[in-house]
Amino acid sequence: MFNIGATELILLLLIAFVVVGPKDLPKIARALGRFVRYIRSMIEEVKRETGFDEVAKDIKAVEKSVDEGVRSVDIRPQMQKTQLEINKELNSVKKELSFKDFKNNATNHSTNNHRGGNSV
Repeated sequence: MFNIGATELILLLLIAFVVVGPKDLPKIARALGRFVRYIRSMIEEVKRETGFDEVAKDIKAVEKSVDEGVRSVDIRPQMQKTQLEINKELNSVKKELSFKDFKNNATNHSTNNHRGGNSV
């Protein structure tokens, strides 16, 4: 509950022993135990009265159904197909552009040679 380790517990007991003294330490420990038990019972009573456990169960059920719904609606295959189509189109555009550039360069180069220009 409090997430206290063994070394922390020993340290707390030593401090309590020094502060309270050995005579009253068992009385204090019993009173502290009763207090913790009382607080736990109050927390449980509040949970029961407010229906906290039922609400928590309902939320978990809704979360589970949403997770299942998300898993059933998997759009990855559609996204992969669309990505493939886009890549094909991009590749064809790249080929077309590189062919046009090659053709333009070849035309410009041959035009310069026919005019007697030096191309170096």
